Amino acid sequence: MSGVAANAWVGELAQRHLDAAYNLGRWLLGNDQDAADAVHDAYLRAARAAHTYAGGNARAWWLAIVRNCCLTMLSTRGREKPLDDETAALPRTAANEVEERVDAAQSHARIAEHLRALPTEFREALVLREFEDLSYREIADVLGVPIGTVMSRLSRGRALLQRALESPAREISSGM
Repeated sequence: MSGVAANAWVGELAQRHLDAAYNLGRWLLGNDQDAADAVHDAYLRAARAAHTYAGGNARAWWLAIVRNCCLTMLSTRGREKPLDDETAALPRTAANEVEERVDAAQSHARIAEHLRALPTEFREALVLREFEDLSYREIADVLGVPIGTVMSRLSRGRALLQRALESPAREISSGM
């Protein structure tokens, strides 16, 4: 693939999966600006590395690059920042009643709060599966781990999230 064709292909791929890339970045990094920076860096890396793409799932290839950019940003900053209140809310339901909307918003905010508290390895697997609807194979490709590890991280992440939601006083930890 020529350089121009590679750049066009990466641009089309990035545009097609921009929302997924940005969403992953936001959940891993904690805020909109860092997510935008990571997606931009990922685009540049993908454009430079397009010649290394060996076929297969292009979406997983792209999201793996985004993930790696996010992890690089996290390691250089040394700590994870929480999402700000505006970006922490999950999409609201289409309920007609105001009371139902308020309840739903409070529930989503609570889930988001506990999801943010999960260790990165569990949070990223849950975000890719539940929000981006990636298959286990696609998640394995993005994370660079075996499918069994994906299944384990999803199971443990869901269990930690469920336990935190059932007992708000209990702190989330990486163990069970």
